[in-house]
Amino acid sequence: MSKIDVAIGVDADCVAGWLGSYGGADSPADLSRGLSAGKEGIPRLVQLFEDQDIDTSWFIPGHTIETFRDEVDSVAAGGHEIGVHGYSHENPTDLAREQEDEIIEASIDLIEDVTGEKPVGHRASWWEFSENTPDLVEKHGFLYDSSLMETEFEPTWMRKGDSWKKIEYEEDAQTWMEPYQYGEETDIVEIPISWYRDDIPPMLFIKQPLYHAGYKDPAMMYEQYYKRQFEYLYNRRGAGVYTFTIHPDLHGLPHMISHLEEFIQYVKGHEHAEFKTLEEIAHTFKDDPSVYEAEGNYV
Repeated sequence: MSKIDVAIGVDADCVAGWLGSYGGADSPADLSRGLSAGKEGIPRLVQLFEDQDIDTSWFIPGHTIETFRDEVDSVAAGGHEIGVHGYSHENPTDLAREQEDEIIEASIDLIEDVTGEKPVGHRASWWEFSENTPDLVEKHGFLYDSSLMETEFEPTWMRKGDSWKKIEYEEDAQTWMEPYQYGEETDIVEIPISWYRDDIPPMLFIKQPLYHAGYKDPAMMYEQYYKRQFEYLYNRRGAGVYTFTIHPDLHGLPHMISHLEEFIQYVKGHEHAEFKTLEEIAHTFKDDPSVYEAEGNYV
């Protein structure tokens, strides 16, 4: 039987986001925004999810866990899943294999200390895979990864060993005229994410490097992106997974809370849609990969 499962993924970047990704490592003012996200944003979202009676999946950098331990404890106490998301939101493509391995291992230990259980989900910082990431995700025995965008609404199997030729303009064209090569499928579920269902590109104000202004209208973001993508999935495709990525840095801000509440109520108003954690989705897919296949001709 086909179904539509909606998963809210909370990437709790907080101070780590400014250290590793947003160009604020030397700015006490920017770091204070990360402190606010941890001390105020996380509790607001935990309370909202309790009020709405839904379970969510949180991907929490090790830096956030150690800096905001009480707040992260409240996430676990609320019954939410916690997955790996780097330590300082560093870019995996800049790490040596040993560094990336060490970070994943330390992150697993930190989460296990919070929840009492080994995490089953991995989400790469920056949503970037290094050449070593698939091997390390497999090595550490994760049930699923949620970092890539090959599909919009359907889980797949994570691959390792994909390869491609970059254009080398100084070389003969025949040396790089080759198609993309698919690698080997693993038994790890890959649950897709999307930059068009993420709050950072339109909503986060960053001074440097030049990235984006961060002053889009939240109502426009929900109406023109989040709802229209959900309507495509529900009305045309008829089955699949809708992943939706938010951050305490943004959706923990006062003016964002009501928008998120309204979207949750909007989804609940659809008969065949349910909120699930990514762990639940991964188990569902493993049990029956066909359950999220499109019912019609729409992919």
